[in-house]
Amino acid sequence: MTRIAAFLGLGAMGGPMAAHVVRQMQRQGGRALVWNRTREKAERHAAEFGGEVVDLPGLAEADVIFTCLPTSAEVDEVLDGVADGLKEGATWVDCTSGHPEAARRQAARLVERGVAFLDAPVSGGTSGAQAGTLTVMVGGDAAALGRVRDSFAFAGKVVHVGDVGSGFAVKAVNNALLAVTLWATGEGLAALARSGVNLGAALEVINASSGRSNASQNLIPARVLTREFPATFGLGLLAKDAGIAADVVREARASAPVLMQVEALMRAAATVIGADEDHTAALRLIERMNATEIK
Repeated sequence: MTRIAAFLGLGAMGGPMAAHVVRQMQRQGGRALVWNRTREKAERHAAEFGGEVVDLPGLAEADVIFTCLPTSAEVDEVLDGVADGLKEGATWVDCTSGHPEAARRQAARLVERGVAFLDAPVSGGTSGAQAGTLTVMVGGDAAALGRVRDSFAFAGKVVHVGDVGSGFAVKAVNNALLAVTLWATGEGLAALARSGVNLGAALEVINASSGRSNASQNLIPARVLTREFPATFGLGLLAKDAGIAADVVREARASAPVLMQVEALMRAAATVIGADEDHTAALRLIERMNATEIK
């Protein structure tokens, strides 16, 4: 029987992820279906990589369905149109950076149709998506993951982290930690700039010392000091993820004052600087607060 995989959402991350799935299906003699809310984008993707463009009812044929959409709300909208027509025994793999509560609700809805649900957000950015080296954190039934693990053609590492919703929780906390290190490093560099310190030299020291992070080693030198702020991962999306992390803290009745504060900071930055700006542009708010540039 010909295996059929579908990929829904062909944005900056989903587009290259879907390309890996299409190529894998071609190698294995299967079929790959692609869908996007803007059909023209799906048609361009299919013309370049060879997948088959489908409308949502066409997902009834799929054995595994990947989604990579902006939020859980968009996943709900898609489910409203297709849930009743899905094949029994199929698996829905949501690579959206979604909400744990939504994952549990969506999984309960799909299990009534005999469809497994895995929340499987990814980390590694657009470069990892293009290279097929993304890290995937998966929540849901381990046996269901085992049945589709070989379909994660875009992944370098797949880690089962717990029950449904756990993948989204880990991704949200991971991105909140990104926000913490980005913001804290920005504050420190702004203070050094006001003190007359050469920031390139300061980062050379920090990156050879205990204060180093992905923000100090990669993001700030390549995007902030250069004043480029290339649009890759939106500031509004980072604020959304920090908000989900705050929800995780509240649901767990945990104490995490720094994570709770970074949600407020990211939402303020998205409002003042712009939700569509690159997430590193959050440091522009720090610059305004300190009347200095981090360069």
